[in-house]
Amino acid sequence: MAKQVTPEHYELKVVLYQIEPSIWREVSIPSSATFLELHHVLQAAMGWEDKHLHEFRHGKGKRLTSVIASVDEDIVQGDDFRDENEVTLKEMLGRKRFPARMLYRYDFREDWIHEIAFLRKVECDEGMAKVLDGERNCPPEDAGGAHGYQACVDGDLDWMDDNYDPAKFDAKLAQNRVAKVKIG
Repeated sequence: MAKQVTPEHYELKVVLYQIEPSIWREVSIPSSATFLELHHVLQAAMGWEDKHLHEFRHGKGKRLTSVIASVDEDIVQGDDFRDENEVTLKEMLGRKRFPARMLYRYDFREDWIHEIAFLRKVECDEGMAKVLDGERNCPPEDAGGAHGYQACVDGDLDWMDDNYDPAKFDAKLAQNRVAKVKIG
């Protein structure tokens, strides 16, 4: 009888830059996921609506010149560009030491920047992504970037929906959104 293979997952933490108190999520995702699938998981986990372009940036030290993204005329591809539909997390991270870090940029106009820390490899009985933990509600789409959002939360601007609670993180809602993301 053939040995049954347990799916490998990566556990990662994504933190939204330039906002205090911190907005973050911890997620488990199959190593077989493409970066496009990771994008969809991050959108669901954070509560974004996937209305804008995005890219993943990585490299050595502070030079994050390597890009993984969709092939789009508005994305600067540079010398080290890879199509997010074609590269899997395992291909990118398989031999790296953990934690491994990269940036995830979403909405180039408002420039929401997230740091992703791939924390560890784990065996998992499920082949789907899941939310492990998190804190605080993600800013609404088109909230003016980190500075506009922070000014609104601090009471300097008044445009936010009365039903929006920046302190609330609904783990069950986030998991329900992530569970709908197809991997593989």
